[in-house]
Amino acid sequence: MREESDALVVLLTQRGKFLTGEPFFDRGPRMTVERDRRARPGQLALVRPGMGRRSAKVMRQLGRPDVARDVIEALMIARGLSRAFPGGVEKAASIARDEVPRQDPAPSRRDLRELTTFTIDPATAKDFDDAISCESLGEDRWRVWVHIADVSAFVRPGTALDREAYRRSTSVYVPGAVEPMLPQPLSNDACSLVPDADRLAVSVEMELHGARVERVAFHRTLIRSGLRLDYEQVDRIFAGDEEIAEPWRASLHAARAAAAALQAKRDEVGSALVIDGAEPEFRFDRKGHVEESAERVQTESHRLIEHLMIAANEQVAKLLADRGIPTLYRVHERPEPTSVELLVMRLASLDVPTPPIGELQTSQQAADAVASLSRAVDDHVRRTGHGRRALTSLVLRALKQAHYTPSNLGHAGLGLTHYCHFTSPIRRYPDLVCHRALLSAIGAGEDAPRASALDEAGVWTSARERDAMLIERDSDDVARCFLLERRLFEEGFDAEFDGEVVGVIRVGAFVAFGDGYRGMLPSRKLPGDWWELNEEGTLLRGEKTGNAIRLGDALRVRVERVDAPRGRVDLLLAPRLPES
Repeated sequence: MREESDALVVLLTQRGKFLTGEPFFDRGPRMTVERDRRARPGQLALVRPGMGRRSAKVMRQLGRPDVARDVIEALMIARGLSRAFPGGVEKAASIARDEVPRQDPAPSRRDLRELTTFTIDPATAKDFDDAISCESLGEDRWRVWVHIADVSAFVRPGTALDREAYRRSTSVYVPGAVEPMLPQPLSNDACSLVPDADRLAVSVEMELHGARVERVAFHRTLIRSGLRLDYEQVDRIFAGDEEIAEPWRASLHAARAAAAALQAKRDEVGSALVIDGAEPEFRFDRKGHVEESAERVQTESHRLIEHLMIAANEQVAKLLADRGIPTLYRVHERPEPTSVELLVMRLASLDVPTPPIGELQTSQQAADAVASLSRAVDDHVRRTGHGRRALTSLVLRALKQAHYTPSNLGHAGLGLTHYCHFTSPIRRYPDLVCHRALLSAIGAGEDAPRASALDEAGVWTSARERDAMLIERDSDDVARCFLLERRLFEEGFDAEFDGEVVGVIRVGAFVAFGDGYRGMLPSRKLPGDWWELNEEGTLLRGEKTGNAIRLGDALRVRVERVDAPRGRVDLLLAPRLPES
């Protein structure tokens, strides 16, 4: 969090002879702002309130309230993100970038530069912390290497770099910007596995027979990625719409086959949750306005990387647990039986067919039941063609929240007894902890993390992750609203949209509509009835008519109001046309 913890983001306005600032994201009194060259009416500014909070001094100008990029930047600052590294940390990162490769702390590093190695990331990615190599060993057999940037070589325990990385704990990704965990000389340069450059890495080597890992080895390595691929490109290759040269073709298709075997095993066992989601991507023009958005859905290329990373994470966690090396595990505890029983009731209230789950007496039975219910929801959505967002949300609400802890409690969502986060040390501090633990376990020149510090580290990094998720969600909402406002200006504010109910609360329904927009349909503005939330929290029912607005229902809506800077959209039901 930034040092100016008492600072506020305000909108500057001229009121007679006085320049005033009104809190932009938070409620609070208007204050008089001291005039200086940075203070201009109509602009957003970061101010420090004086005594009594009735006056303030401008610390920084932040841009215009009608420019999406400026508002998102202001939101990040308002939520406590620093938006810059201390000068000493930046300098330390630059020194580490230049000196560490020349003075490698691991002289026994294994040279894997001759392997056919490549990365698969989003087309817009700037930091590449994982790469893969793969070769076929015969029918249903593969050797897979998962290479992860050796951040621990650059970020030494107890240094200013390490303390700042721990303070941040995670990178925060918002539309058009990122608050990185590590400074740019490391995150986008020395620790990024860019093509055609020698890079220090930690590699997990796995020999697979089908989905079974028959042999695993861990190395501190020197690698050289030869090709950068993006997800869309890989999907085109798999569809036969684009060619890829050898030796990349053979290695990519071997990785595809290995990932397919892991997917088949997951489907066969049925212990993992079936949760499909989509993430928004936004494009901005040069002036900072949102031009367009698209939903990034999970495709085969995403699942390829996901399965190989999960396999590597699991193998690292198993080794550390077997050796008793202190580390941070990524745990997802099994749900409570009562939460699963409530999920069954909620699905039943929406007429979603569910398998019999019997009497749930243990948390393992509850976990197995949730996995089965998630598959039933997936089948129902595929059959009916609607309700995925809402029903998936119900499944997730039945679960406990994943977090970091030094206790190996397993990962119920993945159906694994051992799991940690190892594969993204550029952007997650717990992964850096796992790297240090692994390298100490294999005698690769690192000390094991101090067990006495890990309980607090687990609580802190879990909290920082939750904070980051809220900032990312709210920033997405802001970007969506600015894009919606632009569309309404071009097409008219009387435009109607097809929507789907994705949430219900006592005061109304949340509706996803159009091309990825979301808004609130207040129950007080629903015509002709008084609406009450049912006991299961899955529908609003009219007291007079008995009509219901249920999770997953299709609605036709129009926009009443857009508050783009605050990410809020108010909706109305579109009037029904008279029947002919």
